[in-house]
Amino acid sequence: MAVTSPPVLCLRLCPAEAVVTGSLLLTMIQRFFNDTKVLYTLFLVVSKRHAYDLGLVGNCAYLAYVGKNTNIRWLCWPRFDSSFVFGDLLDDEKGGHFSILPTNGITSSEQHYIENTNVLATTVTAPDGVYRVTDYAPRFSQYGRYFKPLMLVRKIEKISGNPSVIVRCEPKGDYGNITPNVSFGSNHIRYRGLEDQLRLTTNIPLNYVTNLQPFTLTETKYLILTFGVPLEAPIEETAEKFLHQTIDYWRVWVEHCNIPNIFQKSVVRSGLVLKLHQYEDTGAIIASGTTSLPESPGSGRNWDYRYFWVRDTYYTLNAFNQLGHFQELDSYSHFLQNIVANNSNLGQPVYSISGAKDLTEKTLDLKGYLGNSPVRLGNAAYKQVQNDVYGQILLSLLPLYIDERMISQRRLSNFDLIYKLLGCIEQTMDTPDAGLWEFRGMSRKHCYTFLFHWAGASAAQKIATAFQKNELVDYARKLKAMAAEQIEKCYNPKLKCYTSAVGLEDLDASLFQLVTMQYLGQNTERASEHVEALRKGLSADGEGLFYRYLHVDDFGKPDVAFLVCGFWYVSALVATGKIDEALSTYERLLGFSNHVGLYSEDIDPKTKSQWGNFVQTYSHVGLINAAFDIDRKLNKPLFL
Repeated sequence: MAVTSPPVLCLRLCPAEAVVTGSLLLTMIQRFFNDTKVLYTLFLVVSKRHAYDLGLVGNCAYLAYVGKNTNIRWLCWPRFDSSFVFGDLLDDEKGGHFSILPTNGITSSEQHYIENTNVLATTVTAPDGVYRVTDYAPRFSQYGRYFKPLMLVRKIEKISGNPSVIVRCEPKGDYGNITPNVSFGSNHIRYRGLEDQLRLTTNIPLNYVTNLQPFTLTETKYLILTFGVPLEAPIEETAEKFLHQTIDYWRVWVEHCNIPNIFQKSVVRSGLVLKLHQYEDTGAIIASGTTSLPESPGSGRNWDYRYFWVRDTYYTLNAFNQLGHFQELDSYSHFLQNIVANNSNLGQPVYSISGAKDLTEKTLDLKGYLGNSPVRLGNAAYKQVQNDVYGQILLSLLPLYIDERMISQRRLSNFDLIYKLLGCIEQTMDTPDAGLWEFRGMSRKHCYTFLFHWAGASAAQKIATAFQKNELVDYARKLKAMAAEQIEKCYNPKLKCYTSAVGLEDLDASLFQLVTMQYLGQNTERASEHVEALRKGLSADGEGLFYRYLHVDDFGKPDVAFLVCGFWYVSALVATGKIDEALSTYERLLGFSNHVGLYSEDIDPKTKSQWGNFVQTYSHVGLINAAFDIDRKLNKPLFL
């Protein structure tokens, strides 16, 4: 049977044209190839690099992704893991729209954050003028608590000329299956039939919005979209007041950050990103606000990341601790404690942001990002065995027992829990699992799991020592030695490094952590050899990008680099004394952000394109931790 190549369509567009027409062109192509079994490839020859042209706003209750053409391409209400209200990112027909587009087309578009905030400004240039859209989610202190409503505010300002614009607001429900009923109020539009009522309050004539009627922008206009509770206040005054209070809140938050003397802008932006992904109601931090953005085109590796992974705990807590934000660290730790207290099975690797255990995975009837299907809701990883979680939990509990700032928690110290977690480590000491990378069709005795057995037992030993619990000290020390014995079974003298699992020669980039978590010590010969072997075996581009692994998994062989592995490599270089190389590698990795400093999960090593879910907290956490590692080693005063 002859094998035919998928049809290829090359389109040459200027960047401004691509912003406006990319979605339309994709729709036309999908309609042309109406047989879903037909593969096609679309090359927009604007740039060889694919990047997510999106800015992110939020207030720790929700996230909204704003395209450079002003469209709200992704917004889920009322929670991070709810159905989208706007989901054009995954389906331009069923996803709805919320845009402020020029009547005569976009000439160019520029997007930036107001400095040290999560307030986003998009400046659009059209043939008849220039205007700016400022998007923000209100957040500030009020009546002794944080005001964080399900409210998106959009301010539209004329900059020059007489731009004519069209405002389009068409929300959807149930992942595009529900189109709400529309009715008018005195100065608002009601959208009924969703999980709760949406209301768009504006000083733009309502008929202009519902009829998609162009109008000339002669004065500042406001759009305030609310979910559930309507706005009962003057539009202009409220929007401006909330804007200034929100800017002030974020700038004060940044002022209270510890930051290194180097790479400050990147660390600040990553800290702001990390903060946005914490669901303040419970303290949970999600891996990403999106679902089903492919790890690479056509790979089928499209996952829902709007959940809390226990595997991220150690790294995330470390980032918050280094930033000096105790409140976020405390809230996150409490969420994890509640999960432990309310579940007899401590080994589940992923939960919802409310702590729910059932994340049944299903496929949604949506086109997918750039036609990449499937689109998934839920994540089957919740059913997996990932035995590193016990060590992750012990490491996260460590500050509750020994950090002097948490003295009130120390009085409630639960040593039965420590014993229980150590018991779980002992029971799984020789048990295969799915591992950090969540293999769905294979089970192995992963070195990374044993590393966290070792680290968790080390944390328990520190706790027991601090409270003079000699029996617990002995138990933790015994398990630490058992874990080390398992780790050593993964050492391959021929390769001069530790491999992914007992009895295998496969390499795993997560094992840079053997150095950074000080299992191998620092500046030792074995540590240096191990880092070098992983570099040679897993480097994706020779410049700091790394594959997670290169063996075949459930979906074939990975063809993109996992960005956080590059930051782990930087930290390992620091630990082995290679500071100059760490600095140059870190600087290269910073170049893989999008236009507003946001990082994805994966990078194509050939084109340097962003892929995978976006924005990815794992990548930003890695950036923060690596920057502090470098800074501590350099130890250069800021003002000299």
